[in-house]
Amino acid sequence: MWGTSCIRTQNQMQLSGMSDLSRLPIENTSTQAEESIVSFQAEIPLNLEMAMKRYIEMHPNWDQYRLVQAALAGFLVQNGVNSRPITRLFIENMFSNTSVNS
Repeated sequence: MWGTSCIRTQNQMQLSGMSDLSRLPIENTSTQAEESIVSFQAEIPLNLEMAMKRYIEMHPNWDQYRLVQAALAGFLVQNGVNSRPITRLFIENMFSNTSVNS
């Protein structure tokens, strides 16, 4: 069974599928682009959603936005995306003491 989660990422475009990911700018240093947020929904397996909820309950300084941002940024960094903003986002999420929405 799949659940639906609302996810926020950095950029101001509506993502409707995997083909849209190719339109995401990898390197954009403007302040306006760094502050913009896009929301999208993703279907995820129910057991993954439950694991996320348990993790967030056990780690109150994490929220679903921080968890998803760290996971996406970490995946991209580990798979060869060479981008300072993405690497910075990954590191900030991993070592920050506050949630994204705080």
